[in-house]
Amino acid sequence: MAYRGSVRPFVNFNAKHDAEVLHKAMKGIGTDEDTVLMLLTARSNSQRQEIKAAYKKAYGKDLVSTLKSELSGLFESLIVALMTPPISYDASQLHNALKGAGTNDTVLIEILASRTGEQIQEIAKVYKKEFGGKLEKDICSDTSGHYQRLLVILLQGSREEEVDEANIEKDAKDLYAAGEGKVGTDEEKFINILGNRSVEHLRKVFDVYKKLSGSDIEASIKGETAGNLEDLMLAIVKCARSIPGFFAESLYKSMRRAGTDDDTLMRIMVSRSEVDMLDIRAIFKKKYGASLYTTIQEDTNGDYQKALLYLCGGND
Repeated sequence: MAYRGSVRPFVNFNAKHDAEVLHKAMKGIGTDEDTVLMLLTARSNSQRQEIKAAYKKAYGKDLVSTLKSELSGLFESLIVALMTPPISYDASQLHNALKGAGTNDTVLIEILASRTGEQIQEIAKVYKKEFGGKLEKDICSDTSGHYQRLLVILLQGSREEEVDEANIEKDAKDLYAAGEGKVGTDEEKFINILGNRSVEHLRKVFDVYKKLSGSDIEASIKGETAGNLEDLMLAIVKCARSIPGFFAESLYKSMRRAGTDDDTLMRIMVSRSEVDMLDIRAIFKKKYGASLYTTIQEDTNGDYQKALLYLCGGND
């Protein structure tokens, strides 16, 4: 597989040297933000962890705490996110989405619909270790009904691996019968098929479904469900079709409405920069006729903007 991230491991990497550069950039009055952002956006996450260790060893201080005391606003949040290991970052995003009054369903849906089963199991472990609670229990106390059921299935991280050729047509017919083919909706059928089948299997089911019903599965979901359940099912379908496509659309929505949804913008740019940012950029350009780079330029400013543009990795 070709590497599809925009951020790559830095070639002549030297953690001790980088720690020194950061220390100088933050020493004395004022901070050289340019140095901080150029250095950290040009290192992979595992290299940033090595820099963190080297910094502590050389200066007896925690690098993240130092960065927090020197930076502010969205730029600070972005740099702290970059310094967090990916699984811990996902766990902390879920924790923030669940704590306090109200629930940030966008975060729950985005992470649980797009991560691999293995990643989800790791996230649950780290969540317990870092926040002392069980992710499933916290999700259950914040959600209800069919939406909760589907989230809990995804949380198991045990989606089937293979394509079950014998059941492709049956699944498509079951989905049709559970939705468009009847009065009312049998949500259980949708939940079971969308929550458990392998991604390749689902793609084939969607193709057969279109032949059967004459419309895309997305149209049926929109017609049959509402609210968070609809959003979650659509996210699962979109991720089965194309994870970079799902993120390109989420990025577009985070910027092309009144005001910018900086939380979503930042979360996706950080978490996809070493995974599939090049694919996200290509789909974004094709679908929306503008590059992700110029869209970020128009919607953000300052050091925060500069850092996001480095993560984007280029203008298409």
